[in-house]
Amino acid sequence: MKKNKLPRRIAIGIALGVLVGWACHHFAGSEQNAKEIASYFSMVTDIFLRMIKMIIAPLVFATLVGGIASMGNSRSVGRIGLRAMVWFVTASVISLAIGMGLVNLFQPGAGLNMEVVQHAATPVVNTGDFSLKVFISHVFPRSIAEAMANNEILQIVVFSLFFGFALAGVKRAGYTTIVDGIEELAKVMFKVTDFVMAFAPIGVFAAIASAITTQGLGLIVDYGKLITEFYLGIVILWCVLFGAGYLFLGRSVFTLGKLIREPVLLAFSTASSESAYPKTMEALEKFGAPKRVSSFVLPLGYSFNLDGSMMYQAFAIMFIAQAYNVDLGFTQQLLILLTLMITSKGMAGVARASVVVVAATLPMFNLPEAGILLILGIDQFLDMARTATNVVGNSIATAVVAKSEPHEEAEDEPANASVLPTQTVASA
Repeated sequence: MKKNKLPRRIAIGIALGVLVGWACHHFAGSEQNAKEIASYFSMVTDIFLRMIKMIIAPLVFATLVGGIASMGNSRSVGRIGLRAMVWFVTASVISLAIGMGLVNLFQPGAGLNMEVVQHAATPVVNTGDFSLKVFISHVFPRSIAEAMANNEILQIVVFSLFFGFALAGVKRAGYTTIVDGIEELAKVMFKVTDFVMAFAPIGVFAAIASAITTQGLGLIVDYGKLITEFYLGIVILWCVLFGAGYLFLGRSVFTLGKLIREPVLLAFSTASSESAYPKTMEALEKFGAPKRVSSFVLPLGYSFNLDGSMMYQAFAIMFIAQAYNVDLGFTQQLLILLTLMITSKGMAGVARASVVVVAATLPMFNLPEAGILLILGIDQFLDMARTATNVVGNSIATAVVAKSEPHEEAEDEPANASVLPTQTVASA
């Protein structure tokens, strides 16, 4: 399915879900009949949930290992990588904190009163018994096969980290074959993700129809509130990102903002930061970032620096918890923040990749997995904003890291490299 057709089909699915759900709610006759009708829609949503879950393990492994292996071992790459990762982690914490703060302030999911459906499978870790000791112990897998079979995302990430760094340190015969194989696996998994997302309109239709069949049209008001509050959070995050960029780049950060207008608009309209990648690289070269820096930091950022997606994940998980009346204390929210910091790394900036992260994180905190479909119904509107934000965040991060590097190779500099300030700054 072409990406430009998917938003239209999801919109049709939403409209049909609202219409059919209203009709079922209106003509059901009783609450019991409405729940019975909704259960048939839920069967469709369960199938879609299973398809989402089946791509989690191989997608995380392939993208994370490929990203780490591409770092290499040279001192220059290590220095650039360290500075980039410090920026990425800091930006991720700020993005998550803003999202957590706003969703707690506005409570967009409060009042939905969704019903929790008990499933046979239960999460390995119960949030009621959650402690730092249990959390850390649970992160490390006893067996990667067991971790993948149970979709234990944190354990898969830990194994992928070990595997990726080991692969980056092996420069022998067959090394490139393994790396190429993993990169091809990542491409295949992204294609599988596209196939799964092709069923999104059906899943959205069933989810919306099921929810409105039991809850009525009052649900639409809550969706509008969530979208408005999320976009407010995006505006605040943009101000923070450009403010941080101003500290390192001075007034030239506004020049960068003008140069990246086209890729940002492209990312917003297609909901895919991958489609904006060539134009973003071109804009950074015009700004004066050396190719040796931008060609490394920007792709790294596509896996490790998704500021808009981080905010979305915080919004999504807390919205689902509020919708199902699951009370999460400060400690549990802090653990969710730390978990998202880990699980989101390695997720490439493709359309709706954050949905996979949220789907993988929900069962860790005993939150209803079906809640992801409440978000998926309006995900296109949220995806456009978070994807554009990812491009902004990666552009500023690349420019800042480029400024901190000495300009060793004159041939890398474009004709208008003077846009980038010449003095260097200390490592972030």
